[in-house]
Amino acid sequence: MIQLDAGYCSSVTVLENHELTVLDPRTDEVVGRVPIASPERCDEAVASARRAASGWARTPAAERGAALHAAAAAVREAADELAALNSRETGKPVDDARGGVDAGVGTLVQYAELGPVHRGRSLHGAWAATDLMIPEPRGVVAVLTPWNDPVAVAAGLIGAALATGNTVVHKPSERCPQTGRRFAELVAAHLPPGVLEIVDGDGAVGAGLAGAPVDVVAHVGSSATGRAIAEACARTGARALLENGGNDPLVVDADVDPGWAAAQAALGSFANAGQICVSVERIYVHACVADAFLDALVQEAGRWADRIGPLVDRAHRRHVHGHVAGALDGGARALTGGAIPDGPGAFYPPTVLIGCVPDMAVMSEETFGPVAPVRVVPDFGTALREGGDGRYGLAATVLTADMEHAQRAWRELPVGTVKVNDVFGGAPGGASEPRGISGTGFGFGPELLDEMTAVKVVHLGVC
Repeated sequence: MIQLDAGYCSSVTVLENHELTVLDPRTDEVVGRVPIASPERCDEAVASARRAASGWARTPAAERGAALHAAAAAVREAADELAALNSRETGKPVDDARGGVDAGVGTLVQYAELGPVHRGRSLHGAWAATDLMIPEPRGVVAVLTPWNDPVAVAAGLIGAALATGNTVVHKPSERCPQTGRRFAELVAAHLPPGVLEIVDGDGAVGAGLAGAPVDVVAHVGSSATGRAIAEACARTGARALLENGGNDPLVVDADVDPGWAAAQAALGSFANAGQICVSVERIYVHACVADAFLDALVQEAGRWADRIGPLVDRAHRRHVHGHVAGALDGGARALTGGAIPDGPGAFYPPTVLIGCVPDMAVMSEETFGPVAPVRVVPDFGTALREGGDGRYGLAATVLTADMEHAQRAWRELPVGTVKVNDVFGGAPGGASEPRGISGTGFGFGPELLDEMTAVKVVHLGVC
């Protein structure tokens, strides 16, 4: 069996009686115990989804859309419950968690509307023939979702799969199993039996699903897990749809207001304690604005100190602090933060590092915490070149008033998403393809419907 990691070490304790124990990252108190699905239960879930696949595929698309509309309404009704569960399991502030639920509701509604209008093409063949390209559901989709935005991400992958006539086996993250299960139960209540199956567990359960006889494995999480899933899919023939780690750069050009740039950098680095897929992971600032930018960024870190929640657990805090400590040992300096606080929970302060160099883990790997490592560069070209280096290719942000520099940035940066002058900006429905080890395939927007379907060419001739 392949081995899947759990991100940055498990946030839960696997007990001898095969349970996940989830701790509140604010207080270290137990907030839930969830049984781990046995291999037999996982096999049963896949087999049940397979049995339901034909009937769900034949269900008219408008009826599938109506079911998703009903599911979205149920999730909306339970938004406060889901947000509270999410906050207790992961430490995410309740308002942020509620925002993720609202986003998930919107996504379910989006796919409820897009599914019935997802279409194929007609081709121009012989006069007496009809030639078509028809999208068909791929079959059974294994959906493995993360802890940092569990409802919104699950709503996208599950919603697109169901809207196009696939059935789903969903494994929520072991870091928020109660949130993930409750969301999936709300959706499943509006579907025929077997169309959405739910299994709970750790990386071993995810590994079992990745190697099971399914047709798609859709995963959002770490790059190491994504590589293991890709290898499993290469053996089984399943399609791998992956959004994995990022090491997103932020470039601060010479012509921007340093205070505004620092506010953008702080938002990108510290929101949700840096635990967002497209968080800012490293900062390249032009030397001529560096001093003013750093002074403002330290002030911003102070403002964020009382606004962010804890990291998801102490294991992840050890990962984050390991990157920071390695940078400090390598000659970097902490202008603020950089130390594990006393007391319960998995809190970590907003941290600003200066004197960072490319080979430090905090610059070359995904830290996924409230850390802003800064590298001062002599010019915009150096910032683009260093920002584009590395194995990851999820997203990047550039702050500049120079239209030529903006044009260069989106042309030259080898990432799936380039944001100019807005660290979390973007229109609804936008979809991109990650580059490098950050994943493969479209994970959002109308294009996700294409990922969930296979095109069949049909030639109807006459005899």
